[in-house]
Amino acid sequence: MSHPHIPQVIELVRAAGAATLPYWRSDVAVTEKADASPVTAADLAAHHILLDGLRALAPDVPVLSEEAADIPLAERAAWTRWWLVDPLDGTKEFIAGSEEFTVNVALIERGRVVFGVVGIPANGRCYYGGAGLGAWRSEAPGDEQPISVRLAPAQGFTLVASKRHSSPAQERLLGELVARFGEPALANIGSSLKFCLLAEGNADCYPRLAPTSQWDTAAAQGVLEGAGGEVLNLAGEVLTYEARESFLNPSFLALPATAEWRGELIELARTL
Repeated sequence: MSHPHIPQVIELVRAAGAATLPYWRSDVAVTEKADASPVTAADLAAHHILLDGLRALAPDVPVLSEEAADIPLAERAAWTRWWLVDPLDGTKEFIAGSEEFTVNVALIERGRVVFGVVGIPANGRCYYGGAGLGAWRSEAPGDEQPISVRLAPAQGFTLVASKRHSSPAQERLLGELVARFGEPALANIGSSLKFCLLAEGNADCYPRLAPTSQWDTAAAQGVLEGAGGEVLNLAGEVLTYEARESFLNPSFLALPATAEWRGELIELARTL
């Protein structure tokens, strides 16, 4: 089962990714956004390709992009179906010359992710999927492999951590996890690829008790949900995307939906 828009969105994500590459590992032009994070010509090149392409694909579906997020809440609150876009996630990785940056597009309906597409411009790989649809990894057009989460690691527990972002609560949770599961392997990786590691069965849990924005997570959440995973807030409820004044997400846990240690992990996180 798939969604009719997925093939076209994959093409758009690949095109947007290709538009970032001339600026990668070059003397990239860095300016400052209002929140002081770097924004590059690459972000904007990808943004315009996605904005134009999504409007052509579905003229009646509005687009919220990180690079054009100043849409009043009163307007966004009336949306029931909309695209949520991060034209270049992992901007700091991009500027540093790392391959760990992504292009992300999610379709949202009534606060839930319908599907998401995550593209890696540096190597051409693409992940896509959604709850009830399945999930796939594509190395090139026409080469698709289904992916799924793992329920029990063959050799020890692997945690996905952010290269650049942590918090005291997150450090406490890591300590509790060590006490419960033993010293985990740590997979440090940038951008939305953290969810994709779980989705393809190469890690077990991604706890995030530090700030993220809605466009950082939605597309990769779709991939993970399609692969048999879930993203929960610390009350154990699905992370959702209703219109609200702030674009910041609450703390969350990304994990396989039927892992036997799921309930224990949620209880650990609640005590922090």
